[in-house]
Amino acid sequence: MILILFGLILWSGTHFWKRIAPDHRARFGDKGKAIVAVGSGIAIVLMVIGYRGADGAMFWGRSPAMTGINNLLMLLSFYLFASSGAKTRITKYVRHPQLAAVKVWAIAHLLVNGDTPSFLLFGGLLAWAVAEVIVLNRVQPAWTPAHDVPVKKEFTAVIATVVVFVVVALIHLWLGVNPFG
Repeated sequence: MILILFGLILWSGTHFWKRIAPDHRARFGDKGKAIVAVGSGIAIVLMVIGYRGADGAMFWGRSPAMTGINNLLMLLSFYLFASSGAKTRITKYVRHPQLAAVKVWAIAHLLVNGDTPSFLLFGGLLAWAVAEVIVLNRVQPAWTPAHDVPVKKEFTAVIATVVVFVVVALIHLWLGVNPFG
């Protein structure tokens, strides 16, 4: 589980860098974006390898009901993430849709993965997303909700959500984890 922890620390550090040390981050200019991207990529690799190799106490497992709720929450998570780029109607009500997507994603995974490695990985990413929202809201307290959007953008976001959901489900199946129970 140490790799999960290192991955979480690296992930959090690269993402908080701009907020905690903005002058330091600004000195790097566009190279800073590359540093964040590479650091995030390494963090994901560490978390995935750590999670796949971790062993820990099991407190609960999947149930048909929780699997169904998980899948519905995952659809919401993917929609929130897609809405961030498309600026769909929900962005009038949700200030940080990508971070909201991470929170929903983490909660969905905790519902069906009740073991200590899952608590560390998904709980750690949930804690990071909550902290990131708090930091962002303190740095930028003013918020202007998104403007009205054409219906076409809503359809695009919904189609993208379904496509990504299917692709992610296929990847889970390929990895040996059936997301449908």
